[in-house]
Amino acid sequence: MLRLLLGGARSGKSALACSLAEHAGRPVTFVATATVADFEFERRVALHRASRPSGWATVEEPVDVEAALGRIDASDTVVVDCLTLWVANLLEAGFGEEAVVSAATALAAAAEKRPGLVLAVSNEVGSGIVPMNAVSRHFRDVLGRANTAASLAASEAYLVVAGRLLRLEPPSACGVTLPR
Repeated sequence: MLRLLLGGARSGKSALACSLAEHAGRPVTFVATATVADFEFERRVALHRASRPSGWATVEEPVDVEAALGRIDASDTVVVDCLTLWVANLLEAGFGEEAVVSAATALAAAAEKRPGLVLAVSNEVGSGIVPMNAVSRHFRDVLGRANTAASLAASEAYLVVAGRLLRLEPPSACGVTLPR
């Protein structure tokens, strides 16, 4: 089962995912997609690691998250944090837009098929101003499509704003189907 938690920076989505995982009653594996590029980000990663319970397993996988998911016990609760950095890593590795969306679709389908809970975290970056440069606009667009693919495959999707949840209904609740 896949639950997708979308939100802005510092909205509480990662903390919420970890809290939900901790209360799921199963062993937890945390899949970290970040790659450390500078001192400031290294500090953020260290704080993030320190905030997780010591009994959790951690898998660091910046690109092949679907394969990492396949190596984790099927009944474990999994936290994938985060799809935003994963999409950036895929783009940096040379994946085109369609390949990223295809990978997001495949990852979400694999997560949804697992008997254990998968909590995936991603940033909602399409709600702000239009970015000033083409690279940033491209990233926003690709991440938006990847988030949509994950959301359409997920059993549940939530928008997290200021530590609060808003359940997102599937398009079928309105009698429509979105093209993929």
